[in-house]
Amino acid sequence: MSLDHGAQQRPQVSAGTAGLAGPMPIMEGVHLRKYFPVRRLRPLAQQQVVHAVEDMSLALYPGRALALVGESGSGKTTVARMLARLYEPTAGTITFRGEAVKGSSRSSLLAYRRHVQLIFQDPFSSLNPTHGVRYHLSRPLRLHGHSHSRAQDTEQVLALLDKVNLSPASQFIGKFPHQLSGGQRQRVAIARALAVQPEVLLADEPVSMLDVSIRLDVLNLLLRLKDEERLAVLFITHDIASARYFAENTLVMYAGQTVEGGPSDSVIQQPKHPYTQLLISAAPDATRRELAQLPARGEIPSLITPPTGCRFHPRCPHAMPVCRERFPGRTDLGGGHWTNCFLYGEGEMSGSADSTGVTTAESTTAPPSVSPSPSSPARNE
Repeated sequence: MSLDHGAQQRPQVSAGTAGLAGPMPIMEGVHLRKYFPVRRLRPLAQQQVVHAVEDMSLALYPGRALALVGESGSGKTTVARMLARLYEPTAGTITFRGEAVKGSSRSSLLAYRRHVQLIFQDPFSSLNPTHGVRYHLSRPLRLHGHSHSRAQDTEQVLALLDKVNLSPASQFIGKFPHQLSGGQRQRVAIARALAVQPEVLLADEPVSMLDVSIRLDVLNLLLRLKDEERLAVLFITHDIASARYFAENTLVMYAGQTVEGGPSDSVIQQPKHPYTQLLISAAPDATRRELAQLPARGEIPSLITPPTGCRFHPRCPHAMPVCRERFPGRTDLGGGHWTNCFLYGEGEMSGSADSTGVTTAESTTAPPSVSPSPSSPARNE
């Protein structure tokens, strides 16, 4: 795979995005699918697979964040691990700077991860307890050729600790993970990701394991780094208020399928898909005068034998016969907001990799909307 920093043309993934003006995405996932084989207890039994991700497309832009929202088991982490090349997609294409990512050799993966880094959810297990902070931060510097001596290691490690607000850095460089708090460990993990000077940061629920009192500090740190380093960030979360605070655009994912997307304020203030409405109705909001009552309708279905059509239809209060027959196309709702739901029309059957992709379908009859706003205010841009 070539990682030339020269200008590359963006591949046309569908007619819906052809001819659109605007910044070029640095990374795209186009029609990604990921199936995990299930171990057979009987040798002659039919091979079954977990349909973890089904026809998922997204785009990441420098200096901007895309939030991927959904309940546990919806496939969010699987998407991040495919983009990080920890999992190989069963189908679909990952492009970086307009060029398809190929090759699984150690050298090609090392070159790719020079540009794309993953922050894991759990800071307690993502750091090796037998090594100190210096080792965790100096190892990627050496592997990717940013440092060639112990003196350079020390200088750059101290700078990384200062960058993630672990000050005075000289007091943290010699510590081990067990000597740090959860928030400090996650800052070390963020510094480790920054050590290779990446262009794409995949943050897999980076604050969900932290105390509530320090979550906002870590979110603000990531926001500052995104703006200063011009990072393209995929922000995975099940907290819809954090998505609105952190990300310019939001994708909603259910049982491996994307069901709604667009600008974060539009998606969260005016949710259209019944699943998005269900998610937001469950978020606590002290300013909500009337509690929207949406009936609880079960859990995410088995992804070994997922429902046909729209996978949300067994839980959807507005399900129609067509929802069981096929997955709806994408319907443009205006302003970059879109949804995959037959309540708003048939939609375009070919998906777009752009999270704010435009289609030509018109909106039709809408269900009763739930329009609560999460308790965290939107961040001023």
